[in-house]
Amino acid sequence: MTTVSPDTTSGLFERLGINPIVNARGNNTVLGGSTPSPRVRQAMLDAERYYVDMQQLLERSGERISELLGCEAAYVTPGAAAALALGAAACMTGKDPDKIAQLPDTTSFKNIILIQAGHRYHYERAVTVPGARLVEVGADGSTSVDQLAAALNDKVAAVLFPAHLDGAAGTLTLAQVRDIAHAQGVPVLADAAGRVYPLDKFRAYAREGADLLAFGAKYLGALNASGILCGKRELVEAAIPHGFIGFETVAWGKSFGRPLKLDRQTIVAVVAALEEWLSTDHEARIERYEQRLLLIAEHFADAPGVSMSIKRGDGPAPCVLQLVLDSAQARLDATGLNRQLLTGTPGIAVGQESANTININPVTVREEDDELIGTRLRELLS
Repeated sequence: MTTVSPDTTSGLFERLGINPIVNARGNNTVLGGSTPSPRVRQAMLDAERYYVDMQQLLERSGERISELLGCEAAYVTPGAAAALALGAAACMTGKDPDKIAQLPDTTSFKNIILIQAGHRYHYERAVTVPGARLVEVGADGSTSVDQLAAALNDKVAAVLFPAHLDGAAGTLTLAQVRDIAHAQGVPVLADAAGRVYPLDKFRAYAREGADLLAFGAKYLGALNASGILCGKRELVEAAIPHGFIGFETVAWGKSFGRPLKLDRQTIVAVVAALEEWLSTDHEARIERYEQRLLLIAEHFADAPGVSMSIKRGDGPAPCVLQLVLDSAQARLDATGLNRQLLTGTPGIAVGQESANTININPVTVREEDDELIGTRLRELLS
């Protein structure tokens, strides 16, 4: 397999006038999302040898993904937001060809998607792409059982549930929402973009969670612009005509999803990444991350006004090195440190949790860059 040396890559960035960045923030879309593993890159390279019937590739890849996740059906999408848009469309139109062709004009059929008041979040507008109306239920960050039940009228196509907010104060849980919605025959569409770890929870979402789930495959080690829509077979099949391959086949020229095109390499990468992710010893992976973070921390262990700890969590950041900066003693606050790290060459991107808290996420850091991160932080903080 052909490889590209770091010098070649940074040289290309330099010619384009771009400062390369060491990514210690995580699977962040605006930083490029992910770096596929050697196994995934090889699968992509193998896929380039021949062309393929893309409809068949999507069908067979969906079968393999649903087998791995233990759900009824799955479909590869160009990201989790695309999965949400396609899922919303499926909930509104079902398999009705006239309704499919009518989008984004949804005035004559079910077009409301409910969201709890305490669940408003950055990516909610994805479901409005095909013409849905997003309606908040509750007030002041709180939603009751009675409020959600009362809102489920005959214009409601689905309930949107951001899985990372499950259990948030004042909100109903995914299990509660599912039971209330199902009592009225309304499906639940969950945004589980980065909820791919722990594995038992990842699989449980697909088996027992919402009717449709959107995952971001970049969190599995596939490409930045790749995702999975999975769940109930009837709804996944209803989403397919809205996608780019549906536009070219069953819904010839009459669906909205032609811009959501995928390469064959991307589809293959999602399958390979998921297979690798589910066979990985994640406890060993996280222990290695923690060892690396401790070595990074040694570089600036004596820095004034800096306290450090390793925090474990679910989802896309299984562990981070958290730096808390004392405003009276530390040389920089979190904003200043963030800015200084980014302006170096290469820049270093970290997560800023608050005005005095920085997180270093090792998931997207190449091991050979650990020394650079530690040294740069020592220079800035000591």
